[in-house]
Amino acid sequence: MFQTVLLQVITNAAQATDTAKSALAAVPAAAPKHDSLSLMDLILKGGPIMIPMGILSVLTIYFFIERFLTIKKAGKMDKNFMNNIKDYIHNGNMEAAKSLCRNSSAPAARMIEKGISRIGKPIKEIEEAMEGAGKLEINRMEKNLSVLSLIGRIGPIFGFIGTIAGVIKIFYDISLTDNISIGVISTGLYQKMITSASGLLVGLAAFIGYYILNAMLDKTINKMETASIEFIDILYEPGK
Repeated sequence: MFQTVLLQVITNAAQATDTAKSALAAVPAAAPKHDSLSLMDLILKGGPIMIPMGILSVLTIYFFIERFLTIKKAGKMDKNFMNNIKDYIHNGNMEAAKSLCRNSSAPAARMIEKGISRIGKPIKEIEEAMEGAGKLEINRMEKNLSVLSLIGRIGPIFGFIGTIAGVIKIFYDISLTDNISIGVISTGLYQKMITSASGLLVGLAAFIGYYILNAMLDKTINKMETASIEFIDILYEPGK
C-alpha cells in the first residue's frame, strides 16, 4: 500500500514538472532592452562645455561660407580684361579703361585702375601705387580668416577642459558613494569622451576650412600679380 502511494506521488510530481516545462516553453523569451541614444542626448551628456563648442561650430561654418563666397567672387575676372585695357591705353582712351575697371568686381581690376590713374608719372611710382592698392585688396580678402585659425587652435583646448571636468566629476562621484563601479563613473566618462571628440572635430573643421581658403586666396593673389606685370608691360610697349 505504501509503495502504491509513493509511486502515485512520484508520478504526479513528474507530471507537474512536465506541465511547468511546457508552460515555460510556450512563453516567448523577453527581448533584451536596447536603450537608444539620440544625438541631442549625446551632446547634453557633454555638459556645459558643449555650449561654447556649439558656438565655435556655428562660427566656423559661418566664416568659412562667407569667406569662400567672397574669395571665389574675387578670383573671377574676364579673360579679355587685360586685352581690353591694353587697347584702351594704346588708343589713349583712359576713361574707358577706368570705367572697365570700375565695372569689374575683381580686386585686380581695382589695382589696375589705380595704375591707370598714375599714368604719366614714373613707372616706379605707378608700381608703388598699384602695390599699395593690392595690399588693401588682399587685406579685405583675408578678413576673418584669422578667426578660423583661432578656432582651430582653441577648439581642442575647450575639449581638453571638458576632459578635465569629466575626470573631476568621476572622482567627486566616487567620493560621495565610496563605490567604484561603472554606474558611478559612466557620467564622467561620457562628459570626458564627448567633449574631447567635439573639440577635435571643431578644431579639425576650422583648420581644414582655413587652409582651403588660403589656397583659394593664393590663386587670387597670383592672378593679381600677373595682371600687374601685364599692365607694366603695356606701359613699356610702344603705342599703336
